[in-house]
Amino acid sequence: MMDNQDLRLELKAIDTSSLVDKVEMRLIEVFIYKELKPGDAIPKETELATVMGVSRTVIRESLNRLKTMGLIETKKHRGTIIKSPDLSAVLGKSLIPRILDNQTLMDVFEMRLALEIGMADFIFARKTDSDISELEKIVEIEPDHSDNILFDVDHELRFHGKLYQMAGNNTLEEFQNLLLPAFQHVYNIGLIKVKGKRKRYKSHKDLVTILKKGTPDEFREGMRRHLENHFARILASHRTQAE
Repeated sequence: MMDNQDLRLELKAIDTSSLVDKVEMRLIEVFIYKELKPGDAIPKETELATVMGVSRTVIRESLNRLKTMGLIETKKHRGTIIKSPDLSAVLGKSLIPRILDNQTLMDVFEMRLALEIGMADFIFARKTDSDISELEKIVEIEPDHSDNILFDVDHELRFHGKLYQMAGNNTLEEFQNLLLPAFQHVYNIGLIKVKGKRKRYKSHKDLVTILKKGTPDEFREGMRRHLENHFARILASHRTQAE
C-alpha cells in the first residue's frame, strides 16, 4: 500500500504555463474576432476569470504578457484598453546584439541589407531638394573611402539614417536605429571572417549623385553596389561553412 510520502513523490507540480499560453492566445483571437480597435476597453480580470473558467492569477499573467507585447495598457478611470503596439519598442526589448546568437545576428545583418535595397524606390520617389542638400552636407565631411572600408558606424548612422527618413516610413526609420548596432556587432566579434573578393562599390557621394541626376532603377542598383562588399563577405562565409 502506498503511504502519503510515496504518493507525494509520485505527484508533480502542475505546469500552468500552457494554460497561460492558451488564455493569452484566446484573448488575442477574441480581440481580432470582435474587431477591437485602439481605445476599446476589455473586461476586468474578475470577469475574464469567471467567463474563461480560470484563476485571476492566470488571467493576470496573460494580461501582463499582452502589456509587454504592447497590445493593451491600463488607463486611469478607463481600465484596460486595446492599444496599437509600438513595434520598435517591442523589438528593442529583445534586439540586444550581445545576447543574440550568431545565426540571429547574421539574419539581422542580412535583413538590413535587403531593406535598404527594397526601400530605394520610396527614397527616390519622395526625395526633395532639401533632402539632397542635407545629404551633400553629410558626405562633405566624410573621408574618402577605399573599397576595403566596410563599415563606419558614425557615417552610416548619419547618411543611412537620412535615407530612412526620406523613405517616409516612421517604422522603418525607428527599425534602422535598432539594426545598426547589431550590424556593427557582427564585425566587432569577427562573425564574418572570410573576406570575399572585393568589388568596386558605390560610395555615399555616388548615391547622392544618382539621386540628383539618375533614375529609380539606377538608384536601386547603386544601393546594391554600395552594399556589394557586405554581400560578398556573407556569401563567402556561407560557402566556407558549407565546405
